[in-house]
Formats: sequence, structure tokens, C-alpha cells
Amino acid sequence: QVQLVESGGGLVQPGGSLRLSCAASGSIFRIEAMGWYRQAPGKERELVATTTSGGMTNYADSAKGRFTISRDNAKNMVYLQMNSLKPEDSAVYYCYAYVYTPGRPWENRWGQGTQVTVSS
Repeated sequence: QVQLVESGGGLVQPGGSLRLSCAASGSIFRIEAMGWYRQAPGKERELVATTTSGGMTNYADSAKGRFTISRDNAKNMVYLQMNSLKPEDSAVYYCYAYVYTPGRPWENRWGQGTQVTVSS
């Protein structure tokens, strides 16, 4: 089983910064994409940013210019640096990974989520 564990969420004032981290562990043979999604109350889960093993990145329009995704392939970790945070960024942030383990097909894996609250 592959597990994703997020950390780094919390309460921050508008204009502030947070850095989220996600560690993948378990019987991992290969991880292709990793990234972050978020879900605010009453809304659907939405893409924030993703990155491939080759370093290609994709950002939601709302994240461009403020958030930066990075990845440490050797450690199976992905990070999200969030700057200039706004109240509308408040949500539960979920780590995501597209992984392959021997004997199983490629599959999507999700973390349990970490709460980010932007409020004064």
C-alpha cells in the first residue's frame, strides 16, 4: 500500500505564506505525477498544481504567480509553497500521486488532507 501524508497546513493571515509538504511511503516502484488539490466547504475538489517526474508543472489559474510546486524524486516528496495567500485559498489541501507498484495497475492515491485557513 502507498500512503501519502501531508503536513504544513494551518492558520495564516491574508498576504502570508505557508509551505505544504507531502511524503509518499510504502511499496512504491514508480511515481509519475504528484500534486495538490483542494476542496473548500460546499465546493468540488479542484486542481491546484501538479508536477511530473520529469519536472513539468501545471497550475490552476488561481495559483499562478503565487504558488510554487516542487518535488524531490529521491525522497518521494512534493511541496507547495504558497505566497500572497487570500481568504479564498482556505480549503482542505490534498496531496495526490499517480503511482505504480508491482502486481498492481497504475493508480491514483490521495492523502488525508491538511487544512489551510486564511483569515485575519
